Amino acid sequence: MSLWRDQVRIGVAPDRLIVAGYARGVNPRLVRREILEVPPNDAAPAWQAAVDAVPAALAPSRAGRPEVSIVLSNCFVRYALLPWSPTPRTEAERLGLARHRLLALHGAAVEHWELRVMDTMRMGPLIACGVEPALLDALQARVAEARAALNSVQPYLIAAFNRIRTKIGQEPCWLVIEEPGCLMLALIRAGHWLSIRCRHVDSSWRASFAELLERESALLALDQPCTKVVVYTPNAFDADTSHGYQLRDLTLVGGTAADYQPLAMALA
Repeated sequence: MSLWRDQVRIGVAPDRLIVAGYARGVNPRLVRREILEVPPNDAAPAWQAAVDAVPAALAPSRAGRPEVSIVLSNCFVRYALLPWSPTPRTEAERLGLARHRLLALHGAAVEHWELRVMDTMRMGPLIACGVEPALLDALQARVAEARAALNSVQPYLIAAFNRIRTKIGQEPCWLVIEEPGCLMLALIRAGHWLSIRCRHVDSSWRASFAELLERESALLALDQPCTKVVVYTPNAFDADTSHGYQLRDLTLVGGTAADYQPLAMALA
């Protein structure tokens, strides 16, 4: 990342772009923040309309030929946890295991997807991420069309976790990350990821989130329930809906969905 070029961070979701622009310098200064609604195109892939709107989103920053960091909605990414093992010694072997696991979970659709594998902790599970190559190619093309440089692409799960990981602590907790229509649920114990799942939800999910966690607990056959919940959502969580769970709302710590921190784990 260059200190002498403006920076633009864009969150790409099915129906919107979340844009944050920063002026160049040692301490980049936020100069722009907005959410651009994007009407979906039902005849195209779910990501197509938002990606096609990227040049327009970059137009106000075009003169500075900015560097662009993209955060992809969890709706566009497939995830899997891989148990730690000393056996895979090369990146190719790790990717082979990741592809096998993603195929088992998500079917043949991910066979040719672009994959990355990320460490969670020393000798801990790995997070495998899969993204459609056509999506990455389209992002590269649209950013170049806007006379900008694509610096990185990162899944929202990773971006959000990197931002709040020091706030989570060592006790077992559910990590709940919300986007419109999409909910990520992860169970973490002392930095050790035990499960990860993406669920499609409607706007009423908060009223029944206790039931969601109970179903996840039953699927995992937990020896004892986990009652601590860390929520990272676009809007503050109503503690009155806790239903016996101990909630920690990091929404205000995280800021709005547009305010992304520098990205550390790139897909492109």
